Amino acid sequence: MAAMHNLGKREGDISDSFASLLGKVAEPLPDRFRELKLELVRGHEDSVIKGWKRLLGVLRRENEIVAKTGPAIAPEVQFSGNLYNDLRGAKGDEIKKRGVAVIRGVIPEDEARAYKFEIEEYVRQNPHTKGFPADNPQVIELYWSSPQLRARTHPSLLATQTALMAALWHTSDPDAPISLRTPLSYADRLRIRQPGDAKFALGPHQDGGSVERWEKDGYGLGSVYDSVFRGEWEAYDPFDARGRVHAVTNLHDGLGACSMFRMFQGWLAMSRSGPGQGTLLVNPLVRESAAYSLLRPFFRPIKSLGEVAGSSDQFLDVDNWEFTAGKNMTSDLQGATPGHGQEFPEGLHPHLELEKTMVHVPEVRPGDYVVWHCDTIHAVDKMHNGTSDASVLYIPVCPTTEASARYMARQRAAFLKGTPAPDFPGGKGESEHIGRPTEEYVRQYSNPMGVQSMGLDRLVAFEGDTSGGEVAVRRANAVLGF
Repeated sequence: MAAMHNLGKREGDISDSFASLLGKVAEPLPDRFRELKLELVRGHEDSVIKGWKRLLGVLRRENEIVAKTGPAIAPEVQFSGNLYNDLRGAKGDEIKKRGVAVIRGVIPEDEARAYKFEIEEYVRQNPHTKGFPADNPQVIELYWSSPQLRARTHPSLLATQTALMAALWHTSDPDAPISLRTPLSYADRLRIRQPGDAKFALGPHQDGGSVERWEKDGYGLGSVYDSVFRGEWEAYDPFDARGRVHAVTNLHDGLGACSMFRMFQGWLAMSRSGPGQGTLLVNPLVRESAAYSLLRPFFRPIKSLGEVAGSSDQFLDVDNWEFTAGKNMTSDLQGATPGHGQEFPEGLHPHLELEKTMVHVPEVRPGDYVVWHCDTIHAVDKMHNGTSDASVLYIPVCPTTEASARYMARQRAAFLKGTPAPDFPGGKGESEHIGRPTEEYVRQYSNPMGVQSMGLDRLVAFEGDTSGGEVAVRRANAVLGF
C-alpha cells in the first residue's frame, strides 16, 4: 500500500487556501488568460451577450426572494432509512435549486457532541498541534483524530452521502466512469470556533480551484461549463456528473485545493450554532451564481458606481454593462488567483448582491449534517457573536472515480504515516501525536463500507449501479491495489 505523500509541501494552515486570508494583493493575470477568454466565446459572442442579459433579469428577481426569505430558504430533511426517497421529490428539487441542504440528526446528538470533547483532549495531549490563527487556533490542523475517523466512516453518514449522490446527481452518459453509490472518504480539517473570534473571517468563495474554471486543462477537460460560455447558461446542469469526471480542479497544486471530485462540501455539527454565531453563509442560487461568476470577466460597466452618483440601480442596469470583445478583452478573472480558491471580494460581482443574498444556514444541533454544492458560493460569519463555540468536522461527499482513487492511495499512505492529507500543507502533522489511531482502530470501529471508503479494503460495486459505475469501482480497486 505504499504511495507518495505530501512531505514535500511546506507546513501551513487554512489561510494558504485563500489569497484574502494571506493578505495577498490581487495582481494581473498573464496575457494567456486574455487569449483564453477570447477563445472561449469566439463565434458565439452574440449569444453570450443575450444570455448575460437574461441572467441579469433572473438575478434581479431571485435576489429579492433570497433576501426576503433568509435562512429559511435552506431546505431541511430529517435523516431516516428512507432518505433516498425523501430526496427524490419536491424537497430534492428545492435542494438542486438552492445548492444547500441541512440533513437533521444524521448522528445521535450525544455522540456528535462527544466528538468535540474527545478532540479537545487529543489537542491537550499534543500541544504542538497547529491551527489558524496561530495565536488562538479556530481551524485545527488535524486529519486523523479518532472522532474524525469514526464520523467519516459512520454508517449513517455514509448512507447520507450515498443518498445525496444517487438521488440528486446523475450522469447524462451511463457509461461515464463514476459511481454515485460508492462514497470515498476525504480527509479534511475541523473547526472549533470560539465566541468573539473575528480572524477566521473567510468571505464569499467557491471551493474547487479558481482559474481552473476557465482553463482548458481544468474544468475544460470535462466541458463542464461549455454551455455557459456559449451563452446558454440555462442549459447548464450543476448536477450532471458526466463532465466533472474528467475535470481537473487543482491544476496549480495549491495548499488546500481539492484534488478529488467533491459533489458537495459539507460539515457535521459538533455543537449548537445559528445565524451570527460563527456559522456558514451561502448564496442559495447555485446555477445562476455559477453562471454569473463565469461570465462576469467578459463584461464591464460603462459608467462606474461613482459616475452614476452612487445609484446602484443605474449601475446594475443591463444597459450599463458592455461585452469586452476583441481588443477590449482583458486577462481579468475577478477574484481568481492560481493556487487558491475562487473569491468574491466586495464590488467585483455586483449583480449577485452578496451583501443581501449571502444568507445563514438555519440553527444546527450536534449530529446535523450541512452540505452545499461544489459550485455554491459560501462564507463564514465575520464575527462569532454567540456565547459558545461553533464546532464542526469538515466532511465532503465524494463519489468513486479513477482519479479520486489515485488521490485516495496517496491519502491512505498519509493516514498510515500520520502526515497531513495530500491536498493540504505538509510537515510531520500527527505522525508523533500521542493517541493517534491506527488502521486496526478503523477496522475495529467501522463497518465494511467504512473501511472500504478509506481505501483500506476492496470497494464493492452497488448492485444496479450504471455500467460506468461498475467500471469506476473496478478501476479504483486496481489503483488501490486490490
